[in-house]
Amino acid sequence: MRILDTIDEALIAQLRAQQEFFWLDLLSPSADDVQRLGTVLGWHPLAIEDTQRMGQRPKLDVYGDGALLVLQAAVEVHPEDENDHPLEEVHCHLSGDFIVTVHGARFADLGQVRGLLEHSTAPKTERYYVYKIIDVIVDSYFPVLSDLDEEINDLEDAIVAGGGRRELQQTFALKRLLLKLRRAVVPMRDLFARQAEVITDLAGLESDSHDYFRDIYDHLIRITDELDGYHEMVSGCTDLYLSTVANRQGESSKQLAIIASIFLPLSFLTGFFGMNFDWSVAHVLSGPWSFFLLGMGSMALSAGFMWWWFRHKGWTGTDG
Repeated sequence: MRILDTIDEALIAQLRAQQEFFWLDLLSPSADDVQRLGTVLGWHPLAIEDTQRMGQRPKLDVYGDGALLVLQAAVEVHPEDENDHPLEEVHCHLSGDFIVTVHGARFADLGQVRGLLEHSTAPKTERYYVYKIIDVIVDSYFPVLSDLDEEINDLEDAIVAGGGRRELQQTFALKRLLLKLRRAVVPMRDLFARQAEVITDLAGLESDSHDYFRDIYDHLIRITDELDGYHEMVSGCTDLYLSTVANRQGESSKQLAIIASIFLPLSFLTGFFGMNFDWSVAHVLSGPWSFFLLGMGSMALSAGFMWWWFRHKGWTGTDG
């Protein structure tokens, strides 16, 4: 198999005349380049139009002996909650003579598999090459999922430690990211569940095991399950945050209630002596010792008793 990265019409015509299978990987081609290549390779006008405009959902359209497979690859960013554009659209034009991939510069994984296939000396079937390219696109989700797992665990720890508004914003950002990824993966999973045989049975494509594409379907099921699990974990982070906020409010309310309870008898004592000031001066508070002993002493004693009582009941601890 030959691997190309530019539109060389003479070389393409030569490879097709020799019936040699080739892979052309185009990086952000212009609309004119797509039109020219489509004319050379005999693509259907609708396939050319879709690739020129991009913005397609995952699908498989068959046009005679060829097909257009639209997939969504994942693009890894650190941290993932700031990944506003986690997807890169990849168009795969399939035929028994070639496979052409069209994608943007943000998705670099196909460049890595190009190097592996170029240096591979073992003979491979055409179906294997098609599988390997699609497999790299699908497997691009696994590094993102690994990052999400670490970020969600760190988020849970931060919330338990007393997270604030930043953690709440991070939670919502992760929710939006998970929804974007799921909206891309589920259509691909359904596509390979129903139409994988269409790819393997394309006219002129050298036959091989159908297990390759079942492996892709298994990967998509696994990715979907992990996304669903992470979505539940992020939803749990929201509940955990609200619970933490409620606990903090409860602690504040408890502390204020304790303070108010301690000052309640003090207010009674000062009010009592204030209303009976004349009688107290004439009969009780006749010396400085009585002021400190009965006035200040009774207030200190009542405050100390209240504090001891709260401690005895366990109401002063943070877990009470």
